[in-house]
Amino acid sequence: MTLSLTPGKQLGFRRMSDAAGRFKMTAVDQRPPIKGPIAAAHGGEAPWEKVAEVKTALMEALQPSSTAMLLDPHYAIPHGWQAFDPRKGLIVTLEDSLFRDTGQGRFSAEIDDWSVGKIKRMGGDAVKVLAWFRPDISEEVRVAQEDFVKRTGDLCAALDIPFLFELLVHPVENDAEQTSEYTEMATKHSDHVLRSVEHFAGADYGVDVFKLESPVPAKGITGGDRAVQDLFDEMGRLAARPWVMLSAGAGKGDFKTVLDYAYAAGASGYLAGRAIWLDAFNAWPDMEAMKAGLVQESMPYMAELNALTDAKATPWHAHPAYGGAGLAFVDPSAGFRHGYGDIL
Repeated sequence: MTLSLTPGKQLGFRRMSDAAGRFKMTAVDQRPPIKGPIAAAHGGEAPWEKVAEVKTALMEALQPSSTAMLLDPHYAIPHGWQAFDPRKGLIVTLEDSLFRDTGQGRFSAEIDDWSVGKIKRMGGDAVKVLAWFRPDISEEVRVAQEDFVKRTGDLCAALDIPFLFELLVHPVENDAEQTSEYTEMATKHSDHVLRSVEHFAGADYGVDVFKLESPVPAKGITGGDRAVQDLFDEMGRLAARPWVMLSAGAGKGDFKTVLDYAYAAGASGYLAGRAIWLDAFNAWPDMEAMKAGLVQESMPYMAELNALTDAKATPWHAHPAYGGAGLAFVDPSAGFRHGYGDIL
C-alpha cells in the first residue's frame, strides 16, 4: 500500500521536522510526572501557576534544539504562549491524562471541552493522542479504544491535520507488575507492543505518524543485540509509515541506545520528554537550579540526540510507504482546487 499526504498533513510534517525531514521533537505536555512532585510539596494539590511556570521554563530552554514542541492546553499553551517560538512545529495534546482503569484495560478520552477542531483552529500543526492498549484487554475496553482512535483519525482527515498517535502498553490485574504511572513496564512483552502497532496500522484509524515505545524494556538496554534489532525491525515494518520513538522516562544513555536500534530500523526521529528534562526537573522547587540543569545537562544531551538523528534517522518523506514521492503534491495541476474537499 502506497501512502500519500494531503496538503495540510504534508505541511504539518514539514513544520514538525528539520529541513532534511527528520523529527527532533520535545514533549512538555506531561501532566502527572510534573504535577505529582509539585502536588506533594503543596499538600496534595498542584497550584496551576507552579506547574505552568515549570512547563514554560522547559519550553524556553529546549525549543531552540527542537524542530517541534508538544504542548498541552491546560498549562503549557496558556502560560507559555508568548514564549513559544512560532518557527517551531506545534503539536497539541488531545487526550486527558486521567483514565479509567478496569483491571482489564484502560479507557482513554479527550480532554473535556477540547477537540481536534480547536487544535486546528488555534494553528496546531498536528494532533497527538496517547492511547493505552494491548491485545489481551477486555472486549469492552478494546472497542472503546478503537472508537477513540478512529474518531480522532476521521476528524484529522476532515480537517487536514496530521494525526500523531502514541501507544503504551500497561499492566492488567493478573500481571505481577502494577503501576498507574506514565512509565514503561519493566515486565512488558514484546508481542504486546508489536501486535498493538499492527492493530492500529490499519487504514481505518488514519494514523499519520506513530510515536512508539521500545519493544523491549529500555532500562539497562545494551547495543549490538541481533535479537533486539529484529524486534525493532519488525516494529518498523508493522508501523508501515513514519514513526518516532518516545522515551517513557528512560535514562539518557538507555534512550540513546534505543534510538540506535530504532534508526537502524527506519525511524524518522524522536518525540521525547523526560529522558531530556527529568534530571533537571528533579532540582525543583529550586527553579534557578532547575534552569541551570536544563542548560548544563538537557541541552548538551539534546545536541547528542540531534547529532545521532542527523547521522542515522530516515527522513520522513523517504519512508518506503510513500514510494519515493513523500514530498509530491497531491494534485500538481490547475484543477487542484476542485478535488480538495471543503469542510464547511
